[in-house]
Parts: sequence; structure tokens; C-alpha cells
Amino acid sequence: MHKEASEFEPCWDILRSAMTDIHKKNAGSLSFEQLYRASYKIVLRKKGGDLYERVKVFEEEWFRDHIMPRISELITNNLINVALIQAPGTSLHERRQMGEKFLRGVRDAWKDHNMSMNMIADILMYLDRAYTVETKQPSIFAATISLFRNHILRNTLSSSQEQFNHDFIVFDILNAVVLDLINMERDGDIIDRNLLKQITSMLEDLYETDDEIGDQRLYLRVFEPRYLQASRAFYRQECEKLVRESDAGSWLRHCRRRLNEEKDRCGTTVSLLTSEKIAKVVESELVMAKLAEFLAMEGSGLKVMIDNDRVEDLSILYELIARVDPSMTPLKGTLQSRIMELGLEIEKNLKNTDFSAPSNGGGADGEEAAETAEKSKAQPLTAAAQQTAAAIKWVDDVLFLKDKFDNLWTNCFREDLILQSAITKSFSDFINMFNRSSEYVSLFIDDNLKRGAKAKTDAEVDVVLDKAIVLLRYLTDRDMFERYYQKHLAKRLLRNGSDIDTEKDMVSRMKSEMGNAFTSKFEGMFKDMELSRDLSENYRDHIRQLGDVDTQKIDLGVHVLTLTTWPPEVMGRSTTQEDASKGQCNYPPNIKRLQDSFFKFYLKDRSGRVLTWVGSAGTADIRCTFPKVPGKETGPLSKERRYELNVSTYGMIILQLFNDLAEGESLSFEEIQAKTNIPPQDLQRNLASLSIAPKARVLLKEPASKSVKPSDRFSFNSGFVSKSIKIKAPTITSISKVEGDEERRETEKKNDQTRSHTIDAAIVRIMKARKQFGHTQLTTEVITQLANRFKPEISLIKKRIEDLLGRDYLERVEGEPNVYRYLA
Repeated sequence: MHKEASEFEPCWDILRSAMTDIHKKNAGSLSFEQLYRASYKIVLRKKGGDLYERVKVFEEEWFRDHIMPRISELITNNLINVALIQAPGTSLHERRQMGEKFLRGVRDAWKDHNMSMNMIADILMYLDRAYTVETKQPSIFAATISLFRNHILRNTLSSSQEQFNHDFIVFDILNAVVLDLINMERDGDIIDRNLLKQITSMLEDLYETDDEIGDQRLYLRVFEPRYLQASRAFYRQECEKLVRESDAGSWLRHCRRRLNEEKDRCGTTVSLLTSEKIAKVVESELVMAKLAEFLAMEGSGLKVMIDNDRVEDLSILYELIARVDPSMTPLKGTLQSRIMELGLEIEKNLKNTDFSAPSNGGGADGEEAAETAEKSKAQPLTAAAQQTAAAIKWVDDVLFLKDKFDNLWTNCFREDLILQSAITKSFSDFINMFNRSSEYVSLFIDDNLKRGAKAKTDAEVDVVLDKAIVLLRYLTDRDMFERYYQKHLAKRLLRNGSDIDTEKDMVSRMKSEMGNAFTSKFEGMFKDMELSRDLSENYRDHIRQLGDVDTQKIDLGVHVLTLTTWPPEVMGRSTTQEDASKGQCNYPPNIKRLQDSFFKFYLKDRSGRVLTWVGSAGTADIRCTFPKVPGKETGPLSKERRYELNVSTYGMIILQLFNDLAEGESLSFEEIQAKTNIPPQDLQRNLASLSIAPKARVLLKEPASKSVKPSDRFSFNSGFVSKSIKIKAPTITSISKVEGDEERRETEKKNDQTRSHTIDAAIVRIMKARKQFGHTQLTTEVITQLANRFKPEISLIKKRIEDLLGRDYLERVEGEPNVYRYLA
């Protein structure tokens, strides 16, 4: 034992002397081999524990005698006042200089200690291998490096108790100085980032205990919580200031800048370990805390951003809200309410807009008006035309609004699916709150499909129709749309008022969206038109083969329409064939002979079929001859004039009455009605187009007024003159106009009847498959099945169930009144 002791002290003297030189940075002449051998001998003699403790004691004494005095000199009362007491009176420049000087002292002491401990650990390498591993103690480096924590950072300042009546440790001052410098930088001052980074790196390298457990780092356990707490207070105060002094746009940019700054600070000044945590602090205190107040700011909030298409502001807002609330609740709610407000505003503006501005056509159908636009003087729009203009404006405004929010969704909201659902729901809600939406969407499509109705290219029409399909997706009462679209399509097809390929393309799009059942009638109408075209060609060939001279004088084109496919308004405004036959007008003999000829040809290969002529839906081209007016030697009236007049079928019947009328004679309204059996309403419209419209006034009316009354008389206008050879009488029709209140009530009544039948069919279909079903489940299933056509009311479903119970299609299960059984 004596020999071991006698060897220990010389070896320790060598090591202690070397350690002193290392700390004094005078290790150039040291021999690593000699020092390693000295530590090796001590450990070999089983004195590793003594050596381990001697080294720790040496370092503790070195800190006490050489390091701590230098640190204490840097910790002045003024520094404590500024950093910990936060006493006023010191300039920003003084605070920064004083704080950075203190941090440099700590940093230098740490760097020296770290370098010295690395060198000492190298010469005591065998101690770690043979002693610390066996005894499961911290390595000599860990044990000595941690002394900086215990004897520097946790050193209590004796002067602080005397001066401030409080025990402060160096670590408290270090944290306070670092946080103060960071806040200075946040306020725009320039600090030594590299210095702070070295301090935080030091804290990352030190642990709470010598065991050096990963989550026990001083940075994570001590500095980071204080850093986050101080940052929370800073941003809370800053947010309050922004609410008082800033606007929403400035707040957005400030939030984005702060988030970027904190991310950058974690990489250059603090630590990447804190990146997500500090971001959460900024999001909580600067973004989320006053979010509702900023969004509601008058003159700069979300409403103003949306209305003025502030793309950059909205983009930043989306980015910020996406960080704090992935459900997008704040943005979603405001977006939905704004869409509803703007949608209802469209309807309100519609009611306040004057649509009586002059328009070419004088209330005629849009197609006829377009053809005579250059030839007619501007006249105020009729009430029906004003309503049509209102319909087009409503859809245009809704589409404009849809484009606006689509652009915002794409350019600002990164096509977020949550916001897309919110936008879609809001559009659907306000569109369906407007009770004329189905009719207006159909009129909009009608307006864009008509030839010459708008100066649009095919590509432009294609874009508009795509948008119309989007609106159609929003409609819940699609059965009402189907009813209106059927009317408008019928008129376009019968008058050859649109391109058939475009029509089929539109129906094809509807079919893709709504299914086969929705477009079956439209496709049936196309089929009728194609068959009728072939039928008319075959009939003309038949007539030419017969050589019938009288029949060949008239060129007949026939549309054979299926009664159940075409709308009742087109089929003589009657819902049954029997009613239609009662309203047959009296055709002239030459037309009657032509009809009989066609009947025979048609029934030759189609026995059992019944054809009913619908005079209200056809047109005729008539060659009119106006004689020379006696006494006129010059001008157009001095010679015979020939024109080709395009009129409705009823107009043709009316004009033929005047062929056999002597010059100077006239017919009264009642006489014309008695001879033709044309319904009074249709007769009034057709007489108005032939006697009031200036460009087609081939009849004279007494008295000369702007409306046709039953007491009026009509005569042939032998003095009619026109610059055009081909003239189109502007027949006024209500098929493509907005319905009046009475017409709409009638349409809704008919639609309700159709809905009742549709619900009946759905109930029977469901019960036939289920055999037995509860009331609630049946109601839900009916709503689900019919959702693609309309949203049935619960009360109507209940009423239809009761009706089917009364007709023995269903029965209630005994003992379970809310359960139904299907009766085969």
C-alpha cells in the first residue's frame, strides 16, 4: 500500500502540473505519452477513484480561483438592475453593450473550459476505459464539463442578497440578458447573433445532471421555457398594440414577418429545437388571440378583402389560419356569410334595377328582334322582355360572383377542399332561396343558345354553358328546371333557333350530371326532330312522284311530335289529346287538302296513329303581292310590290282570309275569330304582329292603337312598303319569357302533381324491394333517391304514404303503427 501511495503522488503532481498548463494555454511542451503513462500507472494501481475525485476537485478550485472572479467582475449592479429588476434609466445602447460584454465573458470561459476538458480527457483516456466504465460513472469529460454548470451558471451572487435582498444565480442573469437582446432585435435593433448562438449552443451541451439524458439539457429544461414565456408576453403586448393602431392588412403582413423572423432566429440565434414551439407561441398570441377582431375590422377586414379581391391579403390570411386551425372555422364562417350577403344583394339589386331601357325589337321574341335589329327603331322593353332581361342579369351576376370566389379559391386558398365545400354550400343556399332560380337558369341557357342572341363565339358559348351546368348542380328543384328547359328547348327546336349540335352537347352535359332519366324527354325531342326531317323529305319525294300540281304549289315541312315528350304549352296549351282536338282552328281549304294528303302518306306505314295539328307552334312563309296604288306615278307605290312574309301558322290562316276580300272591305275581330276558331289570346297576338308592328304592318286596324281589342276591325294594307324583300313578323310569344305570378302558380301546381306521382313511384319501388320498412327509414330513403331531382318535403312524403295506404299498396304492421308492409 505504501508503494502504491508513493507512486500515486508523483504521478498526480505530473498530471496536476499539466492540467494547470492546459488551463493557462501553455501546453505546447507537454508530452502526451508521459501524461498518459502517469494516469495509466494510477489506474493500474487501483487508484482510479482517487484520480477521478482529484481531477474534479482541481477543476472546482480552478473555477473558484480563476474563472468566477472574472465573471463576477462582469456582473455589475447596473446589469442586475437592467436584466433582472428591469429598472428604467438605461439607454438601449448601454443595455446592449453591457449585456453582450457579460455574455462574451461567459462564452470565453466556456470555450476555455471546453477546450481544456477535451485535452484533459485525452490524457486521462485510460481512466475512462478502465475505471468509469466499470464503475458506471460519468466519463471524466462529462464530470468535469458539468462543473461549469454547477460552479459558474448555478453560482449564487453574494452581492445580490446584500444589494437587492434576493439571491440571484449567474444563470438567471444569463437568461435575462439573452431574452432582453432577443427582444431588442424584435424591436429592430441589431445584436450579435453569433454570440447568442454560442451561448444557446453551450446550454444545449450542458445537462441537468451528469447522466446527460437527452431531454435533460439545460437549454430545454431552463432556457426554453423562459424564452417561450417571455416571447408569449412580448407578442401578447404587440398584438394589443396592433389592434389599437393597425389595420387588418398590416396585421397579416406583420404576422407573416414575425413567423419568418422566429424561424430564422431559431436557425441563427437560438436553436432549431424551439422552432415549432416558438411558432405556436406566435400563432397563439399574434394570430389567433385577436383573429375575430381583425377579420371584422371596418374598412380593412375580411369583407373588404373579399369585395376588393385583395389576393395577397387573402393568401396570407389563408396561410395563417391554416397554421392555427386546419378546420378553417374562422375563414369558413365569414366566407359563407359574405357569399350569402352578396347573393341576396344580387336579388335585391334585381328588384331595384330599371329594365325598361330601349331595346331593338319592341317586345318581340329575342330571335326575331335580333334579325330586325338594324331595321327597327329602339323601343322600350315590354314587361315580359324586362323580366327576361332580369333573368339574364341575375344569372350573369351569380356567375360573376361564382367566378370571383373560384379565383379566390384557386389563387388564395390553394384549392382547399374544406373551403370549397363551404363556398359550394353557400352558393346552393342563396340560389335556392330565390324562388325563380330554376326558371332563370333555363332562360339564361336559352339566351346563349339562340342564334344571334349574343355576339359570342362557339368557344365563348361553350364556357358559358359549362358555368350554367355549375349553376344546375346547385339547384335543388331540378324537376322545375327540367319543366322550364323543356319549354325553352321546344321553342328553339321548332323555330330552328339554335345549333342542333350545341343543343345535343348541352343535353349530354346534363345527362352526365343528372342521369338518363333527367334528359330522356330532351333526347326524345331530338329524336322527333330527326324523324320529322326525314319524314318531310320523304313526303316531298312522294308529292313529286304523284305529279300533283296543286299540292306542289305549297312546300310543307312537318314536325311530328310525341305528345308525352313535348311540353303541353307547345302541344296546343292542353294536357290531353282530347282537349287539343276541341281547340282545332279552321284551316283554309288549300291547307286542309295538304293536311289530308300528308295524313294519307303518314298513315300508309303507320296504321292506328292519330295526328293532331298544332297551329300555335308552326310558321309559314307567304308570298304577298301589293298592287299599284291608283294616282301614284312615282315612288314605290307607283308599281306592284312583292314580298316574302314569315308569319306564324295562325298568321298565315288570318292573312288568307283577306285574299277573297274586296277592296275597301274589312273584317272585325269577332268575324276573324269565328272564321278561324283561333283562341282569342293567340288571335290578339297575331293580329298585333300584323297590324301594329311597323315593319310588318300588312293589315290596317281601326281604330289605330297599340293594342288589339275585340271591337277592332282589320283591312288589307294595300299601301304597305318595305325596303326588305323578306320580312319576319315579330310574333310575340310567352314560351321563352319569364312567367307571371299566375302562370308560375299554375306551373308549380302542375309540378306538385308530378312530384306526387314521382314520390309514389319511389315509395312503391322501395317497399317492393324492402317488403317491410319503418316510417323514418322509408322517409330517409325517399329523400335520398329523389335528391337528384328535388328535395321532397316531409309532409308531402307522409301524405303520399297515407294515400298509398288508402289504395292498398301498403299496410301497417299490426302492433307497430310506424312500420309498413308492401302489398303485392
